[in-house]
Amino acid sequence: MEKFADVLLTLEQVENVQRIELYNDKNELAGTIENKPGSQGSLKVYHHLYKMYGNITLDAAVEGLSLYAEHTEDAENYPGKHPNVDRLLDILENESPLSVKIIGK
Repeated sequence: MEKFADVLLTLEQVENVQRIELYNDKNELAGTIENKPGSQGSLKVYHHLYKMYGNITLDAAVEGLSLYAEHTEDAENYPGKHPNVDRLLDILENESPLSVKIIGK
């Protein structure tokens, strides 16, 4: 299995993104991923999914879980440890996609 650190090297840079806002089907803010240490990997993953799928759909969630590599299994074993992975797992379970808003710098 490819490591998450290696996956990140293949994804587009996001230095021009301040944050990503995620909205549920009621257009309520469901989460934010900031461009700051500790969440920049997730910012890259979600930005990639947005560019590929337009929103975080079921297909996007499946791909995202693959991109998170070893963190996906860790998130399944320890809910709450990886909230951005948990969000993708929730999309699969509840079939509730999220819309994406990219906030630039």
